Amino acid sequence: MELKNILFTYENYIAVIKFNRPNVLNAINIQTMHELGEVIEACAANPEIRVIIITGEGKAFAAGADISELQKFGPEKARELSKYGIEVYRKIELLNKVVIAAVNGFALGGGCELAMACDIRIASEKAKFGQPEIKLGIIPGYGGTQRLTRLIGRGRSKLLTFTGDMIDAKTAERYGLVDEVVAPEKLLEKAKELAKKIAALSPISIRCAKNAINTGIESGIEAGLALENELFAYCFGTDDAKEGIQAFLEKRKPAFTGK
Repeated sequence: MELKNILFTYENYIAVIKFNRPNVLNAINIQTMHELGEVIEACAANPEIRVIIITGEGKAFAAGADISELQKFGPEKARELSKYGIEVYRKIELLNKVVIAAVNGFALGGGCELAMACDIRIASEKAKFGQPEIKLGIIPGYGGTQRLTRLIGRGRSKLLTFTGDMIDAKTAERYGLVDEVVAPEKLLEKAKELAKKIAALSPISIRCAKNAINTGIESGIEAGLALENELFAYCFGTDDAKEGIQAFLEKRKPAFTGK
């Protein structure tokens, strides 16, 4: 896998995906979106990766799509691009791993949509969020109209989408778009600290919990409760559950193997 616009590393069960186009504020062009899709597929298939951190180099997390590319698009090309972006972000949302967005700066348009597709969002105090597509005469195309509403509610979602205005990290936290705001120099440290904590837990139970939460949100509480019941029972047939319970009774730290 040859990557030009993304830096990708992993160790100790934690992968870091970093956008590396700082000269254009990490704008997500077609090449970058395809690289992101490839990296996510590689992470999904690798049992040595349990948690993924996505961040950006420089002053931006990702400042939306590459406008110079959009200028050349007609309806069919736009539909194709949107469909692929939606598919990649959906893979992230449903990935059998935990994905943490470490938002270091501008998260606008497709960048904001990417952050919303992640499980957890930690933001630098310098981060800015927004869906400015309306100012170009278009609308969000990678799931922004759907995820923003689910995260912050209909009224605030419409306010941000209809105006294209940016909000700062503290406002995003107050709205529920961001889970925690930290000093810029502490961002990656905090993200890795959280990733390490999650990676030490059972990847099976983490996967089951993520599946149950997503199902309940998207399909309703009855479907969510039914799935929770099944997955709760499933966990009791795993070595990790036996280890976790035994370790608790023996007052020691569990050693989860993912089996």
